[in-house]
Amino acid sequence: MIKDFEKKTRAYALKNAIAHEGKAMQGPVISSLFNEGLKKNEVGKYVKKISEIILEINSLSLEEQEKEFRKLENKVSERPAREGLEELPNVKKGVVMRFAPSASGPFHIGHALTFCLNILYVKKYGGKLYLRIEDTNPENIYAPAYKMIAEEGKWLSDNKAEVIIQSDRMKFYYEYAEKLIRKKSAYVCTCSAEKFKEFADMQKDCPCRKNDMKKNLELWNKMTDKYGFREGQAVLRFKSSMKDKNPAMRDFPLARINLTEHPRQKKKYRVWPLMNLSVTVDDIEMKMTHIIRGKDHLDNAKRQEMIYKVLGKKFPWTAFLGKIHFKNMELSTTMMRKAIEKNEYKGWDDKRLPTIASLKKQGYKQDAFLKLAEQIGLAENDKVMEKEEYFRLLDNFNK
Repeated sequence: MIKDFEKKTRAYALKNAIAHEGKAMQGPVISSLFNEGLKKNEVGKYVKKISEIILEINSLSLEEQEKEFRKLENKVSERPAREGLEELPNVKKGVVMRFAPSASGPFHIGHALTFCLNILYVKKYGGKLYLRIEDTNPENIYAPAYKMIAEEGKWLSDNKAEVIIQSDRMKFYYEYAEKLIRKKSAYVCTCSAEKFKEFADMQKDCPCRKNDMKKNLELWNKMTDKYGFREGQAVLRFKSSMKDKNPAMRDFPLARINLTEHPRQKKKYRVWPLMNLSVTVDDIEMKMTHIIRGKDHLDNAKRQEMIYKVLGKKFPWTAFLGKIHFKNMELSTTMMRKAIEKNEYKGWDDKRLPTIASLKKQGYKQDAFLKLAEQIGLAENDKVMEKEEYFRLLDNFNK
C-alpha cells in the first residue's frame, strides 16, 4: 500500500485535471501512482477508489481544483507524471503503423480512440499509417462500410492514412499459405470440427498432421479448385503444438472454404484466409514496426508471432489497450445496423448514435478526438466510462 494513497491519488488527479481543462482521466493518474510504487497486480484492488476520487475531482470547478491542488502539491513526486504521448521503444527512422477495422460497419467512438493513437504516433515520429479494412469474412460485410470507413478515416487522419482493402490482396495470402506448407509449418486438415476438437482436448495429433509437404500441396490445390473440396471439408492449419498449455494455440486454422458471395470480390475466391493469416501477411508485407491493439487480441498476437518466427521475421513492438466499457452506449455496429433497418434510427448519422458520422454532423472536430486519445494514452487497464463522462471530456476538447 502506498503511503498517503488517497492524498497522492487526489494530488495526481487534480494535477491531471488542471492540465486538461478540469477533467482528469484514470490512465495518467494510475501511471503516476506506478511512479509512487503501485504494482500492476494491485490496480484491481484500488481502481474503484481511484475512480471515485477522479469523479469527485471532476465535479469541482477549475478554480476549486487549483485551490485544493495548492494544498496537496507536496504529495506529487518530483518525477514528472506523463504529459502528452508516451514514448515508443525502438524508433529509428520513423514508424509504420496500422489500424484495421472490419467491414461490418462504419467508425464509432471506440474505433476512433485506437485509430487516433496511431495517427498521433505517426505525426510524432514520422513514417507511414495504413487504414486496413479487413473484409476476408464474406459473411460479415456491410457494403456501404467501405466508403464510410475510408472517408471517416481520412477525415480523422487529415488525409494521411493510406486505405488498404484486404480482399484486394488475396494473392499474397495464397502465396504465404503455400510458403508455410513448403516450410512444413502448415497442413491441410480434413477432420471434422468436432473430431479435431476431440484431438485438441486430448492434446493428440490429428492424422492429417502426418501428411508430407507434397500431399499438403495437393490438398491445398484441392481446396482452391472449384471441383475439389466442398465447404467445411478441409481447413488449412498452422502446425504449432497440440500439447500447448493454451488450447487456443493448438494447430489453429489459417484458411477455410467459404462459398458465400463476397460483396466486393463476388465468386472470384472460394478459400478465404482467417484473421491470423491475413493480418500476419499484411503486417510483414507493409513492414509494420509498432502495433497498437486491444487487449482482447493477446492470443491472436501470440499466434501471429509464431508465424513470424517460422518465416524468420522480427515481430513488431505491440501495445495492448485495456477495454473501455461505455455505459449506456451500444457500440456494436451489427446491433446499430439492425436498429437502423427497423427505422429506430434515421441513419448512421442519427444524433443518438455514437458513430463518427453522427458526431461529425453534430459539429465535433477532428482535433477533439485526437486530444482525447492523447489524454487516455496507452492504458492497459480496463475501465468503465459513463456516456456522460465521455461526452463531457470530448466537449472539453471540442473548442
